[in-house]
Amino acid sequence: MSGPDSITAALLVIGDEILSGRTKDRNIGIVADFLAGRGIELNEVRVVPDDIAAIVAALDALRARHTYVFTTGGIGPTHDDVTADAVAAAFGVPLVEDPRAIALMLQRITSEHLNEARRRMARVPQGAALIENSVSAAPGFWIGNVIVMAGVPAIVEAMLAAVAPKLQTGQRTISRTVEVGDMPEGAFAGELAAEAARHRAVSIGSYPSYKDGRFANEIVVRGKDAGEVKAAVAAIEALIARLRAAGKDRYTIT
Repeated sequence: MSGPDSITAALLVIGDEILSGRTKDRNIGIVADFLAGRGIELNEVRVVPDDIAAIVAALDALRARHTYVFTTGGIGPTHDDVTADAVAAAFGVPLVEDPRAIALMLQRITSEHLNEARRRMARVPQGAALIENSVSAAPGFWIGNVIVMAGVPAIVEAMLAAVAPKLQTGQRTISRTVEVGDMPEGAFAGELAAEAARHRAVSIGSYPSYKDGRFANEIVVRGKDAGEVKAAVAAIEALIARLRAAGKDRYTIT
């Protein structure tokens, strides 16, 4: 649904722990909900390891084709937190210890506890703006169109709130759901494709699930124009009603 005037975003999730399955990512949903509420289209998500070359390659690809690139993970105090190093390399600028970041951290800890590990969290690419972290003080940063955040979901939410007033916003997407119940996708897939072809101004998707021991389906219509969304929903509701009347609302074995 992206048009020439759309405001788009990508999310780069960084961390070996995500790829290994040890940590179950929650940030994709958090960022997606945040962006949807501001009319920014999240068009791409990538997950990469804590590897500078992999992060740089992903950033170079994503920042060239999106209004914003958000990253999560890899800006903590340990040796494998290399996101700041990678972002500096991608932009071709030095990585420096920012006295503003040090000052923010000293609001939470004493100078005697500001060891070398904690000082790593004050390293940012030269010229970057800091992103406030109301949870634990150590800031994220923003350089070019790349917004770099921590990986802890509560801190991601805090940093998103901090950058929200500075983001461009677009027209919000309208989403409407048609409950199909236990009618199998195979019963309506062909005719739904025809409806999608007739209503190209919206996105139409079918989403099956398994609830309480039985299958259930939902058809979701998404678009910017309320009239187009309403027309597509009405057409789909009529399609489902017609198929039910014809007895197509049960699973069959052939």
